[in-house]
Amino acid sequence: MKRRDFLTNTALIGAGLPLGMAPALNSCSGASQTTAASAKTYTPEELGMYSFVDIAPDGKPLKAALVGNGDRGTGAATQFLSAGPNVSIIALADIFADRQANCRKVLKEKFNNEVPDANCFLGFDAYKKVLDMPEIDVVLLCTPTHFRPEHFKAAVDAGKHVFMEKPCAVDPTGIRTVIAAAKAATSKGLTVVTGNQRRHSKAYWEAYVQVRNGAIGEIVSGSAHWDQGAWWNKKKRPEWSDMEYCIRNWFNIKWLSGDHILDQAIHNIDVVTWFMGMRPISAAGFGGRAQRLTGDIFDFFSVDYYYENNRKMLTTARQIDGCEGNVSEQVYGSKGMFTTKNGVHLEDYNGNTIWAYDYKANPEKGHYEQEHIHLVESIRLDKKINQAEDLAYSTLIAILGREAAYTGNMITWDEIMSSSLRYGPEAYSLGPIPDYKEGVAPVPGKAPADPM
Repeated sequence: MKRRDFLTNTALIGAGLPLGMAPALNSCSGASQTTAASAKTYTPEELGMYSFVDIAPDGKPLKAALVGNGDRGTGAATQFLSAGPNVSIIALADIFADRQANCRKVLKEKFNNEVPDANCFLGFDAYKKVLDMPEIDVVLLCTPTHFRPEHFKAAVDAGKHVFMEKPCAVDPTGIRTVIAAAKAATSKGLTVVTGNQRRHSKAYWEAYVQVRNGAIGEIVSGSAHWDQGAWWNKKKRPEWSDMEYCIRNWFNIKWLSGDHILDQAIHNIDVVTWFMGMRPISAAGFGGRAQRLTGDIFDFFSVDYYYENNRKMLTTARQIDGCEGNVSEQVYGSKGMFTTKNGVHLEDYNGNTIWAYDYKANPEKGHYEQEHIHLVESIRLDKKINQAEDLAYSTLIAILGREAAYTGNMITWDEIMSSSLRYGPEAYSLGPIPDYKEGVAPVPGKAPADPM
């Protein structure tokens, strides 16, 4: 879409959004954390730091449903089952029988967790069937990203606690659905834990406390990077329809994954957004496709985000073999920097360490495991966590950067927030997808005929 197309349906800023959301459209909404905290020292508890226990407390049985039974969903299910005592997976929902069968096998063999045949549902409406089960306490949402907003809204409407994988949407239309559902979850007292794992890292949290208390001075800029080699891909088989191929190769399909600047670099973007405490005013960037074998996403991105008072964030994302790797975050202050290269630490501009997390004295539990411990702990101790809105805004920042690179144009926060852009078909069935063209990636400077 051309830049001007983001102004389409700008009435969405007002009448089209749920009541209570208008303040969130301001790029400066939320408390800025960019000024050194000289007047007050914050405790970890005041900043919302979690307990970081090794295992969640015992309590009443928690029964969960898993929506999305592929590799990530199966992994999330095993991490939920490892989080604490008296938890179980009692229902499964997916599109494909082979993925569901493998998931059931893993849960049975590793945890003796047997899911009854009657609780295993297939099809695009399978998620509705598990949400209709009154005995379900928790739902784990782990499908390809495109489906997340609809599934999250339905889970909140059904009154279920949620684990929601990152990112939470692929377009602004989905983001607005997530934000509205996040507010509804808060009003219902539901726990929502999300898969931006670094927010479940004790090392990151202790660094965040240091930064908020002024250890690196006033924050002036940041950088976020996920640069690695080529990722997995699947070639289309003759027996697969367009829809089956897209879902089985979803990471490489932009309407399903939102591109790798969302699926992977969202982690790094989220950290810098968390530490800076600001949302960008605009973004400009570039990217392209060099070596990818399937799908229609880019191989690389570089995006400049612009904030108030001349602050900036640089984000890079790359998936090309044989190139320099860099998966890290940096936040630059007037007195020094936070960095996650070579461990989580703070240093001044002469290279001297200001503070470093002591991994030997305080070994970290895996972040995948810790997020599920926080989920179970939150429910059982009635210490509510709702990370959905934070994830929604970090995801929208990634979407802003992606669209700036796709179009080759500067795009503002208000334009992307109010945009009617939506990726993907309107209806779902395991058959052909009208207008889908394999391998046709966005061309900067040229508006595509259809945002598929």
